[in-house]
Amino acid sequence: MSDSEFPPVEGGGSLLLAWQIRNKTVLVVGGGNVAAGRILGVLNADAKVTVVAPLSGCIPEVKYRISEGQVTHVDRNFLPEDLEGVDMVLTAVDDPVASTEIYTLCKQQRIPVNVADVPPECDFYFGSIHRDGPLQIMVSTNGNGPKLANIIRRQIAEKLPPNLGNAITQVGSLRKKLRQIAPNADQGPKRMDWMSRVCEQWSLEDLCALNEDIMDDLLTYFEANEVPSLAKLTGTDVESLGIFGWFGILASKWHHLVQSLLLSSKD
Repeated sequence: MSDSEFPPVEGGGSLLLAWQIRNKTVLVVGGGNVAAGRILGVLNADAKVTVVAPLSGCIPEVKYRISEGQVTHVDRNFLPEDLEGVDMVLTAVDDPVASTEIYTLCKQQRIPVNVADVPPECDFYFGSIHRDGPLQIMVSTNGNGPKLANIIRRQIAEKLPPNLGNAITQVGSLRKKLRQIAPNADQGPKRMDWMSRVCEQWSLEDLCALNEDIMDDLLTYFEANEVPSLAKLTGTDVESLGIFGWFGILASKWHHLVQSLLLSSKD
């Protein structure tokens, strides 16, 4: 058996996960800029958030979250009893001694904890996130270069087609529709194979064009186990149009061009 048959173990990485913390209790210690980012991140994940920090030291964004009732606020510094019933702890305070104390208490109680800007005292790291609806892309440097992670994330986002988040939502709708027309368990492998081929054969730009009508037309090809192109479904494929249909489109475009020139000459 050759070593080249299998991927090598690189080591030194982190296990990147989409951690489901909906309705979990998250404790954020601190009220500054870093804490504000942490608060927004866990609120976006539908967590129940408690912020422990003197109100006088909170920045406007954190005060806004408190005043709007988006978080529960404890107006004082951290106390050990704040850890009761907590599922995750995020600390963002300019006090290394207090941060280490919180970290130690969390380890004793087996509560996952992240101490901002202190990688050795983190059970997990926050990466730089690109968010577009259901699409989330995280770039992590394993705590080595947060600013560089932001730069890389922006470069990745700039290369993505617009409206990609909506395309993912539409693909999810397509999967649900497919399950309705092929609900049996023995059809599962065919469903998965067909959906995989749609995602592989259609470009990201094509998937962004998905709508209810196109989905319904596309699903009519499932029984035959075919995946037509978007051009074929929308009637813009030369082969599906035939020679006369194609010339009809060209003639229509030429007609509109002449009409526009005539109107502009009258002006």
